[in-house]
Amino acid sequence: MGQEQDIFGRLDQAEAVERVTISGGGLTARVLTWGAVIQDLRLDGHDAPLVLGFEDLPSYLDHSPFFGATPGRCANRIGGGRFSIDSNDYQLERNERGVTHLHGGSDGIGRQNWRIAEKGADFVTLTLTDPDGRAGYPGNCAITCTYRLPGEGVLSVVYEAVTDAPTPVNLCQHSYFILDGGADALGHEIRLAAEHYLPVDENLIPTGEVRPVAGTPFDLREWTPLARQTEEGGVAFDHNFCLSPERVAKRPVAEVRSRVSGVSLAVLTTEPGVQLYTGSKVGPAVPGLEGRRYGAFAGFCLETQVWPDAVNHAHFPKAVLRPGETLRQETDYVFRKA
Repeated sequence: MGQEQDIFGRLDQAEAVERVTISGGGLTARVLTWGAVIQDLRLDGHDAPLVLGFEDLPSYLDHSPFFGATPGRCANRIGGGRFSIDSNDYQLERNERGVTHLHGGSDGIGRQNWRIAEKGADFVTLTLTDPDGRAGYPGNCAITCTYRLPGEGVLSVVYEAVTDAPTPVNLCQHSYFILDGGADALGHEIRLAAEHYLPVDENLIPTGEVRPVAGTPFDLREWTPLARQTEEGGVAFDHNFCLSPERVAKRPVAEVRSRVSGVSLAVLTTEPGVQLYTGSKVGPAVPGLEGRRYGAFAGFCLETQVWPDAVNHAHFPKAVLRPGETLRQETDYVFRKA
């Protein structure tokens, strides 16, 4: 996939966005400093890209729905952009239709240029400090992101964060996956080990109810075709599935497979939730990797994270990071080809 490190493009004031290529365990990944984006991901023996992405920086700047990014400081949605910590009220930027706060705001960490702290043949560590007051967040928050390809088809994602003031922090890897190179992922099958999910309102903000999946379209505990969501009574998924009430030791939580390609994806994570987004609103005006045109359901996201709007629900997993604490989130995306 080319040289180990190159300049992918330049931002205003000619600041370079660097691209690092790492390989290991049958995988090759291209990582951008902008947004800590996974631009491209390939599996030996499978020709097509495993993720959605773009070939140039302007397409990311102008058209990306967080393809491959690390959104935050608080990924997902916060209702009204409002929350309180220790009796202090905060108002964040309402960057989604002027109503909700989404993925850290219009210039969140998924749209900032990170710095390469360390790299090797099979890993890269990126760092960034999200400053006090940006988008309304309290405190300076120092974040590291390490992508590693340790072997056997594993893409390891580790996030760490510290802060100098109490603040919501929730990070995730926002790649859109496609396992067979097709026009969409509706032919894929999914299995997700969650017994509950979060119902949402018209703004996709959780209502506060934690509802059993049994007897609903959200029951994905057995292999289920993603195409079912387009059938009568189906749901175009953009919902949190509840895995545990808190962060735990890394364990398997989801699997997706394509019978066409024989490629499968298993997800293991420490996180208490996973947001399944199946890309119903995808449709950038510009072509993607290898000139591919992306439309609805072109890829799916499995965003391992704290439950959305958790800062406003005492019975949701803890979303506030405090001085002296270190947040550490670990997720493995494991690819296999039959």
